[in-house]
Order: sequence, then C-alpha cells, then structure tokens
Amino acid sequence: MSITPLKKATLCGVLKDKPAMLEGLQALGCMHLLPLRPPPAEVEKAVSPRAEAAYRALRFLSDVKDKRRQVRRDPDFAVERFVNLALDLKQRLRDAEDRRDFLIHRIGEVEPWGDIDFPPRETLADYRLWFYRLPLKHLKSLRNIGYPWEIVRKDNRFAYLVLIAAEEPPAGLLPVPRTHTGALPLTGLYDALEDIEILLEALHAERQALTRCIYLLSVNLAEAENRASLAHAEQQTHDDDALVAVQGWVPEDAVEAVAAFAEEKGLAVLIEDPALEDKPPTLIDQPETMAAGADLTLFYQVPSYRSWDPTGVLVGSFCIFFAMILADAGYAAVLLLGVLLYWRRFDVSTKRRAYRRLALALTGCGIVYGVMVGSYFGFTPPQGSFPESLHILDINDFDTMMRVSILVGALHVCLANAMLAWARLGSRSAISRFGWIAAIVGGTVLWLSGMTGRGLIAGTALIVAGVGLILLFTSDRPVRKPVDRAFQLVDGIRGLGRVMNAFGDVLSYMRLFALGLASASLALTFNDLAAGARNALPGLGVLVGGLILVLGHTLNLALGVMSGVVHGLRLNFIEFYNWGLPEEGMAFRRFARKEVRP
Repeated sequence: MSITPLKKATLCGVLKDKPAMLEGLQALGCMHLLPLRPPPAEVEKAVSPRAEAAYRALRFLSDVKDKRRQVRRDPDFAVERFVNLALDLKQRLRDAEDRRDFLIHRIGEVEPWGDIDFPPRETLADYRLWFYRLPLKHLKSLRNIGYPWEIVRKDNRFAYLVLIAAEEPPAGLLPVPRTHTGALPLTGLYDALEDIEILLEALHAERQALTRCIYLLSVNLAEAENRASLAHAEQQTHDDDALVAVQGWVPEDAVEAVAAFAEEKGLAVLIEDPALEDKPPTLIDQPETMAAGADLTLFYQVPSYRSWDPTGVLVGSFCIFFAMILADAGYAAVLLLGVLLYWRRFDVSTKRRAYRRLALALTGCGIVYGVMVGSYFGFTPPQGSFPESLHILDINDFDTMMRVSILVGALHVCLANAMLAWARLGSRSAISRFGWIAAIVGGTVLWLSGMTGRGLIAGTALIVAGVGLILLFTSDRPVRKPVDRAFQLVDGIRGLGRVMNAFGDVLSYMRLFALGLASASLALTFNDLAAGARNALPGLGVLVGGLILVLGHTLNLALGVMSGVVHGLRLNFIEFYNWGLPEEGMAFRRFARKEVRP
C-alpha cells in the first residue's frame, strides 16, 4: 500500500503517424498525458476527455417514464450518430416548450382585452395601440396624459386601457408598465398554441421511440468515451510540420512496455526521473481488497506524489471513530445484521466486496466498543454477568471519557506528523515534525499530571525540545549565503504560529465523547419513555411503549450512523490531513481504452 513511483516518458514520431501513435498508447493504457501546448483560447473548443454528450443523451432518454421495449442487438448502431440525434431532439423539445410557455404567457396578457384584430398601421395613419392594465386606484393618473385613450374593460381590480400614439409612450407616463400583446389576435395565439402542443406531442413520441436504444447506448458508452479520450489527447500533443511529440507520466513497472511500444512503432523515446520542480500525479497502489479505502482516501483530497498513502491509517481510524460515536453494541449488531442480509448483493464486483469488508470492519469495531462501554440499546448488562465483566469504560464518567477522547486526538495528530516525517525523511522539515510530536506529547503529559511532580518536568522538557526543533528545522530553504540562516529562523517562527492549531485540533476530538454520550443518552431516554408509557397505560401501554422503542431507537440509530460517518471522516480529512498531508496532489488519469460491455 503505497504511492506508485512514476517516470516521465516522452515519445516522438512522424506527424502522419499521430493517430496510430495515440491509438496505440490508448490501447497500452498506462500513461497520464501531459499537455505540450496551451489550451484553446476559446473555451468551447476545448475537448473534454469524457463523453459528456453521450451521458447527456443517456440522461435525456432515461428520464422518460414509459420506455419502449429494448433493442438488444443492432449491428448498424452508431453511437455518435444516435447521440447527435438524441441531443438534436432534446434541443427541439426545449425550443418547443419555450415557445409554448411564451404563448401561454402572451395569451394571459392579451385575454383581458378580448379578441382584438389589429388593423394595418397605414389605416391608423401610422399610429399604434398601446395596452396598459391599470389598477383602479390609479385612474386619476389618466387626467393629463396627453394621449387619446379608452378603457375597454374593467373588473374589480383593474381597468384595461388602450392608448393611441405613433411611438411608444414614455415609461413613466403611467404608474404601471405597458402590457406586451404582440401583433397576433387572441384567436391567432390560440391557434399557435394548438400547433405547438401538437408538435410537442410528436416530439415526445419521437423521444419515447428513441428509448428503445437505451440499452445499446449504455453498453456502447465505452466507445464514446474512447473517442472523446482520443480527441482530448490530440489537443495535448506538440505538433510541427513533420513531427509529433507526446509526453506523460508512466508507472515504473510499465516503462518497459512503453519502450517496447516505441521500438515497435519506430518512435524515439526518452524516460526521465521526476525533477524537483515537477508535480507528478498520484497513483495509489492498493490491492483490490482495499478499493473502498482508496475511494475514501481520494474522496476529500488527493495526496501529493511526494507524500504518503494514508489509506490504511484512514480506514483504521475511521472504524475506531465510528464505533466511539455510535457507542452501542446493539446498534452495531443491527447494522451487522443488515450487512449479512445483503451479503450476496455485494458479490457482483470486487469493489462491492471491498465495501462489504469495510462495513464488516465498521460494525465489528462498533460491537467491540459497545461491549467495552456496556451499552446494548441503551441498557447496561446486569451485575455479575459475563457482558458486565467486559464493561471497562463508563460513558457517563465524563472525566475518563474526556481523557480518552483527547488521548485519541493527540495520538492521531502525532501519527500524522510521524507519517509525514517518514515521507520527508532526509529533509530538515522531517525533524520539525518530530518537534511537533514532542510538543504535543509534552502538552498531554502536563495536562494528565495536573502540572505537578515528574509530569511537570517531563512535559516541560518535551515542549522545550519540541519548540526548539520546530524553530530550527521547519524550513527547507537552501543556505547559499549567511542571510539564509536568518530566513530559516523566520520560517521557524512562522511554523510556531501553528501552536494554537495543534491545540484546537487535539481538542476537536472531544466530539467523539460528546457524540457518543448523546447517542447513549438518547437511547436511555427512549427506554425511560417506553417504560413510563407501559406503566401509565395498562394493556395499551405495552403497544405504545413498543412503538416508542422501535421508532426512538430507529431514529437514534440513523443519527448515530450519520454522525459516525460525517464526523468520523471529518476528523481524518480535516485534523489528520492538516498535519499529515498538507499538500494536495493530482489524481493519475490513465489514457486508456474502455471495453464495450456485452
């Protein structure tokens, strides 16, 4: 479990062989392409590496409720032609709907004046009619407007007014804007609306007919993806009059395959190690059994290439935090039962089986921790029983649980610094990470000892040593002249500014105690409410109490799972990543063919 070492590969060939070169590299499927020319000045000319058009067409057709019977085979099916057909239909449908909405709005505007047949302008001596819907309270504004006008209709709120003028009257002439009626009479608008409704019906029928090819489009999405990927790659190469160059990052174990491909195609190839100024993408090397953990690692932030792979630590700490927040063996057992009930549904792919292992780890840790705190749906085991002998933590003992939470936080932050120090081994900043570990451990010792006795001496010594290491070794600035030593010291002083961050991040782990206590308290509350209802209502109270138990614990379980996932991951992604993975990287994207599913 690590970040795969990469090499920079540059291939050069004859320009006329560019399509064959790119298709061969795509079939090889081991290179992350680097752009060798700037992107197009016009954004719309930049090609996406994904088949966005095909996915839009698939969503457009999949939204139809009543789909046609699916065509399973069609040797003449062409993805690109079908996608263009579907997207053209989508645009025509959108235009027709916009036209219908416009007509409905225009009819609503014109209808109060009735079916007016607008005469030609020459019959009115180039004068025109202007329409206003004037609230009755503003009728006094008609006294001195200076234009011929007529009220053609009134209701209990408005007067429908027509003005005669050669040009549009000023906007402030009346306290309301004019009504736009257009040149069509009301009957013409209704006729146009009927025509557009008929067109919409025909377009919807055409859309429904295209749904018969949803299966063919789905299984051939890979072909569309391959074409989009090739088109994107064509914009990444460096071309001149006769030659073409392609450059990208390649895993070390694939270098021989690239060299063999270059020799086979008669290409010049240059393989280089990453330079200090390079920022290679990150390719996490994980077994398939850890696919769920790798997904969690990349969910929030991609580790930088020169950092380390946090997958194992992330999965382990996530399971522990989830258990501490859920804080109930009964709830964890219910979740485990759910995993077992859906066991076979996870067997359809390797990735799903990986998520099943993650679910088993989460529920297993939840059961172990729930047994340790002695909580079973809010009930504690009876005295003298075997479960009671395993009850070693009292979640209602605030002092102890607070110490446990803060110790977990201190250890987690120290582990983050230790892993980053290991990743940067050989640099000055790696030593400063040990300084942070010493300072955090020293502060924890001072707190646990109450600043007395040997704890005071040991804690103070660790803090002083840690501060010294941070001050002297935070900077990786090279020393080329004496003043650089001063700059290194300034960098160290800036590094010490993170003291408050360290203090706040460690205290942030108190949420483990607070959320676990909240979950246990809610479970106990629902148990008390159910017992009270049973005692207060003889006979019927059993039913009411049972409903309170079921609904209450279901709600509490849902809240516990949500809190466990959100805050369990938050402590990793925010506090842990803040110290262990301060630099963000870029994910490795293989330029590779995707196979069409049968």
